[in-house]
Amino acid sequence: MVRFENVGLRYGTGPEVLRDISFELAAGSFHFLTGPTGAGKSSLLKLLTLSERPSRGLVTLFGQQLSKLPRGALPELRRRIGVVFQDFRLLDHMTVFDNVALPLRIAGTADRRIQEAVTDLLSWVGLGDRMHLLPPVLSGGQKQLVAIARAVVTSPQLIVADEPTGNIDREMSHKIMRLFIELNKLGTTVVVATHDMYLVDRLQKPVLELYEGKLAEASWWLSPDRAGRPAPEAPPDGPAAAPSDPPDPQAAPLDSRPDPRLDPRLDPRLDPLF
Repeated sequence: MVRFENVGLRYGTGPEVLRDISFELAAGSFHFLTGPTGAGKSSLLKLLTLSERPSRGLVTLFGQQLSKLPRGALPELRRRIGVVFQDFRLLDHMTVFDNVALPLRIAGTADRRIQEAVTDLLSWVGLGDRMHLLPPVLSGGQKQLVAIARAVVTSPQLIVADEPTGNIDREMSHKIMRLFIELNKLGTTVVVATHDMYLVDRLQKPVLELYEGKLAEASWWLSPDRAGRPAPEAPPDGPAAAPSDPPDPQAAPLDSRPDPRLDPRLDPRLDPLF
C-alpha cells in the first residue's frame, strides 16, 4: 500500500527536515505517527497525502512510484486518500451536509447518490440531526466528526489524520478513535499523527516515531508488563465519564477486535459506539 525507501525532504535550499525515512504500511493496517514538536511529522504527512514530493528516495503509493508519475496523474491518486486536518478546514458558509458532500460533487456524483451517502454517513458519525447547521455553531468535537465524514465519504483506501483528538475532550477523543477503528476493520488503511500517548498505549497499534527528522522506531507499542516501562498517565482529571450509552470507556476499552454487530456498509445508521 505505502512504501518509503531512504526518503529525504528539504524545503528550498534549507537543511533536510526528513532524512533516510524507510517504512512500509500494509493494506488494511493501522499506524500511529508520533514524535516531539519539530520532529517532522507534518512533513511526513505532506508526503503521505501527496502535498509534497520527496527531495530524494522513493515513495510508492498504491503500487505506483511517485517519481515516475506525471503531475497530471496526481489528482486521481489523491482521490484514494482521505485527509483529516487538525484545524478541520470546514467551509463556514456551507452547511454540514454540503461540507461532507463537496468531494462527491467535485467527482461528479449524481445528486441522488450524494443525498443517500451523506445522510447515512452523518447518521453514522452521530450528526444526523446537525446536517443543516453551519460549522460555526458546532463544538470542536462535532467539527472533527464532520471533517472525518468528509474525508471518508468517497471511500478512500488510505486515511491520514493529523492530531484528530488534539483540540477536544477525552470523551469525544474516544468516540473519534472508535470511528477510525471501525473504518480500519472494514479494510481502510489508517495513519493517525498524535501526541496523545494515553490513546496510543490503549490501542496497542504499531507506532512510527520520528525524532529530529529520522524514524526512531517502527514497532508494536507494547503494554507496560511486556515492555518493562510505566504506562502513560491519563490527564490529571482522568478519562471523562461517558453517559450510559455509549458505555464508559474504562468499561469498554478501545480495541481492534471485530464486532459483528457493527458494519456501516450494511447499516451506516448503527451507533458506532454501541
